[in-house]
Amino acid sequence: QVQLVESGGGSVQAGGSLRLSCAASGGAARSYAVGWFRRAPGKEREFVAGITSNPGLAYYAGSVRGRFTISRDDAKNTVYLQMNSLKPEDTAVYYCAASLRTSPSGKDYDYNYWGQGTQVTVSS
Repeated sequence: QVQLVESGGGSVQAGGSLRLSCAASGGAARSYAVGWFRRAPGKEREFVAGITSNPGLAYYAGSVRGRFTISRDDAKNTVYLQMNSLKPEDTAVYYCAASLRTSPSGKDYDYNYWGQGTQVTVSS
């Protein structure tokens, strides 16, 4: 069983930056692919970024590519999402999720464990 805890959310102005963290405990967390998803008010949950287990290849949704960077520090059992050039449309609750797959999927049903989410609000 893997437990995931997100942190780092908050409120920023457009153009600002935030770094989200997803700390994992229990199980062989470093062997899991990890994805970040978000759910904006009134919208479906959507894939944002994912990273494979070692060597840590990254994948991004088109809407965030070039602005967001996902990375992992297996020594700390933590996955990060660095978010730069934030836009009001990035406002959402952000969730990290771990998958038994070695490569991340853009489908939320491919993930086995989820964090509780962290709110990101970007004002114009």
